[in-house]
Amino acid sequence: MADDFARMHYPGESPEYRQARNTLLAAEIALRRQTEAVAEMRRALPPGGEVPEDYVFERIGAFSRPEKVRLSELFGEFPSIMLYSLMYGPDRDAACPGCTHLLDCAEGAARHLPYRAPLYVVSRSPIARLSAWAHSRGWNHLQMLSTAGNDYSRDYYGYTAGLTPAMRAERGYADDENWDEPMLNVFRRDGDKVRHFWGSELVYAPEDPGQHHRGLDFFDSLWGLLDTTPEGRGTDYFPKVTYPADAVG
Repeated sequence: MADDFARMHYPGESPEYRQARNTLLAAEIALRRQTEAVAEMRRALPPGGEVPEDYVFERIGAFSRPEKVRLSELFGEFPSIMLYSLMYGPDRDAACPGCTHLLDCAEGAARHLPYRAPLYVVSRSPIARLSAWAHSRGWNHLQMLSTAGNDYSRDYYGYTAGLTPAMRAERGYADDENWDEPMLNVFRRDGDKVRHFWGSELVYAPEDPGQHHRGLDFFDSLWGLLDTTPEGRGTDYFPKVTYPADAVG
């Protein structure tokens, strides 16, 4: 490999292991560089489209009372914000297990994000329902917003009602069926305007064989950790909302 530095050697490893591990290390270094190259491309995107309206959301405000807040008011002192669409619309009995485990992972990061670029969790359910779900999960730092009553989820693909007929046909979606999707969207303030900066369109992109649920890997530490094990992610494992151990005690 081109990079010249001292290799690590673990107790008892074979020459065959070290050779294979060094080859893997070269691939990991290349992936790290590619990840940064993609991030640079993302940061270099030209200005996105101006939002069609200053969406009004509902959140839990002072004294635990619901209050209205506009998209433009979510920025505070920062130029950029992130909105993650939680799959927990009013038609669902419980929040999506995939979204829930992802936000379980993000709860720790949410402690720090307000000092750089705030993250908000949005869903079509009423704010009281979202707040109750957050409380049940121990999400003390994730900020919940209800999109009930506005078109945000449709406009920014957190709900499939916004898909064009061509997009539906390409994906084999029925015209009369809609559901939530786990979109992450980033918005940037541009003077007195708010513009869309980036969205996780990979969520809707065709999947490679055997690679389901890869659209938000950068956001999801669970899959990254499992990828370091010999068993990997497996083909039959998917996170659950609760496990038998949760009922102990």
